[in-house]
Amino acid sequence: MKKLIFLLSILMLTLSCSTQNNAANQNKDNAPIQAQKNEDGEYDLEVLDGQWNYYISAIAKPMNMYSETYLKTKNQFLVSEWNSYYFAGRYRNIIESSIDYDPNIDYGLKFEYKLYQVFAFVKWKYGLKLNGLGATD
Repeated sequence: MKKLIFLLSILMLTLSCSTQNNAANQNKDNAPIQAQKNEDGEYDLEVLDGQWNYYISAIAKPMNMYSETYLKTKNQFLVSEWNSYYFAGRYRNIIESSIDYDPNIDYGLKFEYKLYQVFAFVKWKYGLKLNGLGATD
């Protein structure tokens, strides 16, 4: 009887720890991507993908081809589309978190350009068609 109680207590302890770890991982995974200022006081975006530098230097259109208002308008639409895919559970292997983007904040041309190119990069690398992207992006 003592062995049975001991085994049950070990099983309950294991299950309770496992549940807490899963809940912590889910909260971490659901955290939206947020823009933050760097040490210079500018918003910056860092992409952690081995092919990003190649894409930005060889495939992406240069920044001077876009105006900040054009990119802001496009990004507002693309972020909305991205978040709708995320919350609907579509493309889970590509879209891992939502994006917290406020069109009322002046992020600057460099950030708006990089954000737009992230969407173009996802289209280029994974073939994910986003309606807000142009045919040549």
